[in-house]
Parts: sequence; C-alpha cells; structure tokens
Amino acid sequence: MTETSVSANTPRQLLRHAVATVAYRGAKALRGAPPEFATFSAGETTREPIRILAHINDLYDWALWMAKGEWKWNNSEVGTWDAEIARFHAGLVAFDAYLESDAPLGNSAELLVAGPIADSLTHIGQINMLRRIAGSPVKGESYAKAEIVAGRVGPEQTPPKREFD
Repeated sequence: MTETSVSANTPRQLLRHAVATVAYRGAKALRGAPPEFATFSAGETTREPIRILAHINDLYDWALWMAKGEWKWNNSEVGTWDAEIARFHAGLVAFDAYLESDAPLGNSAELLVAGPIADSLTHIGQINMLRRIAGSPVKGESYAKAEIVAGRVGPEQTPPKREFD
C-alpha cells in the first residue's frame, strides 16, 4: 500500500479518520490564538470565534446523538475560550470512542459526514480566516502530507510536515 492509498475500509474507519482530520485542523486553528481573539469581532453580522467554537462543539454533541440513532440538538451556553477548547476535544473523543465501539451506528456515515463533520470543517475555516483578519494568522499547510491518525483527537497533534508562509 502506498502513502496515498486509502486505508479506511469501512464507513466507521473513514468516519474516524474524518474526526481525526477535524481534530488536527481544529487544534491548529486554535493553538496559539491570543486571549483577545476569542471575542474578536470582524463585523456586526459575524459571529465571534468563541461562538463559532461553541457551535462546533454543539455539532459534535449532535453527531454523537446521531451516531446513537437520535436527533437531538442543543444550543449550549458559551463558556470561556479555554473551556470551549477543552469541550472541542472532549466532544471529538466521545464521538470517536462511539465510532470505535461495536455499538450500532444509528445513522449513515454519509449523513454524519454531510451534517456535523462537513459543517465543522467549514467553521474551522472561519476561525482560520478570523485569525488572519485579527492579525494572528495560522500558517497554511499541505494537509495531504499531515500525519492524521484515527483516534488521535486530542489537542496533542503531530507537528506539521510542510507549512506555507
């Protein structure tokens, strides 16, 4: 198998890789953000980064419920920046643990990708864009060369192999 071959042979393995991708990209977007970034405002109609992150966290609460076969949505109260970062990784850990288990998958992998996973990647992109506007840019990277490993969903991620200035 070559480095570019697909090793995710089941929908659950592919979902776990997608969640690890979210963790990698999310951790990079959040790492090193100055404290004032949490409440940075790019305009009257743009959500603050802390509100975007809280929404991402709500997406992973929803993803776990969907994986269990239920459709529950909750708009949570926004916590502190550090609490929301911790909640981000805790939500990914809980979702990944369910995907790793033998418990039945209550909704299709396609639905989970199209809903919470894809939406979260959009919002991580928004956080990256806001970092740049706020004067604290995140370096671009060849994500295809990143070491993304199913199950590695915490804040500790492998350093980038090739970043762009």
